[in-house]
Amino acid sequence: MQAAVLRAYGEPLDVTDVPEPECEPHGVVVDVEACGICRSDWHAWQGHGEWADDQVPTDFVLGHEPAGTVVEVGDRVDSVAVGDRVAVPFNLGCGVCPECTNGHGNTCLDGRALGFERAAPGAFAEQVHLPHADYNAMRLPEGVAARDVAALGCRFMTAYHALEHRAVVGAGEWVAVHGCGGVGLSAVQVADALGARVVAVDVADDALDRASAAGADETVNGREESVPDAIESITGRGAHVSLDALGRAETCRNSVACLRERGTHVQVGLTTDAEKGEVSLPTDAMTRWEVDFLGSRGMPPTRYDELLGLLKAGNLDPGVLVGREVGLDEVPERLAAMTNYETDGVEVLTL
Repeated sequence: MQAAVLRAYGEPLDVTDVPEPECEPHGVVVDVEACGICRSDWHAWQGHGEWADDQVPTDFVLGHEPAGTVVEVGDRVDSVAVGDRVAVPFNLGCGVCPECTNGHGNTCLDGRALGFERAAPGAFAEQVHLPHADYNAMRLPEGVAARDVAALGCRFMTAYHALEHRAVVGAGEWVAVHGCGGVGLSAVQVADALGARVVAVDVADDALDRASAAGADETVNGREESVPDAIESITGRGAHVSLDALGRAETCRNSVACLRERGTHVQVGLTTDAEKGEVSLPTDAMTRWEVDFLGSRGMPPTRYDELLGLLKAGNLDPGVLVGREVGLDEVPERLAAMTNYETDGVEVLTL
């Protein structure tokens, strides 16, 4: 089968023939119909994460936001059949550890990260293997396009988990979203669906236009004005919840600084090699105003049906964020385009 393979960090992916995935007894093989191209893929391609012992291997297939059709089923799988259309979460739980059985499969003690570690080759390929399918496979609602589910990908489930489960956003609250790429635009749409008032922050006008179309009530161009001051002016006292979708030191600090008393910051974006996983914060002010700082990673597979339910009901429309559909041979170029933020909304590989 054809796949886009990481040979060396920062070098174009090699689109070439690779062996088809072998089906483990507890797994299924999925024909990939679509797979989102995410900034986390860019971080992996750049070789980031060495500082956290989280660097992806080379000679490896990236891609972690697939949807498709099951074509092979392991003999220990009961709930998934050939022909089922499924979404594949990137944080794959084992299904039996204490974290999984308590509903926190995204922090599974023996989990696999699809497209990020040797045990879970990714989905920039014609087929992908899904382990522990009875726990991880998420059936798609009737009539939902694979392209839209790929756009939903890790970005919407990450944004949804961060805002609904971690920060517990309330209707009428002000939510600030810093960085309007894929996960940021998803957070704007999710926050709007939860009844919040949204301020979107970016340095590009076209990204802010997309944020407005996705549901942002107000926008702030960080290149033109002080982000914390602008958000305080818009909201009166500052945001109730603020989410850093980019992972740069500046956006993380702006996110914390724009909060009102007892506000909540949620860190979703991963840092680059400029920060190497470390960002200094105004801890005295955070203590004085009882500001919470939360980390958030993906979403437990067992709660995926909440998000698919919102999609089926029409409360979320990930397809509206899709700026480009590409073929497998275009993935290396589109990944490289993320280096200077030259992508258009959410870009999706379709096969």
